[in-house]
Amino acid sequence: MHELRIAEDLAAMVAKYAAEAGLTKVVKVNVSFGQYIQIVPDLFRAAFSEATKDTVAEGAEIGIEIIAAEMRCMRCGTEYSPAGDLHACSLCGSEDIAVVHGKELFVKSIEGG
Repeated sequence: MHELRIAEDLAAMVAKYAAEAGLTKVVKVNVSFGQYIQIVPDLFRAAFSEATKDTVAEGAEIGIEIIAAEMRCMRCGTEYSPAGDLHACSLCGSEDIAVVHGKELFVKSIEGG
């Protein structure tokens, strides 16, 4: 369950940024995950709740955005969203592709006082 490891890292980042901003309580954290990070939102929420116990973010709401995968064909330049497990170019069929979106993992905002 990689959700716990990511939640622990996020909890540490939130604590650091909260301290730098002078926050004594974090009430909400908004994060974005690319589709290929393969986060299960309910598992991540539970892991984040556990990781933030006894911290400034204990009890904070977690907002999760999943960013859909988007690919670029390196042969013809077409950008497309893959269908299911098929990742070959939707125009020319090439398997020489790059991930444009889908591997992101970042904190969008931290709210508190």
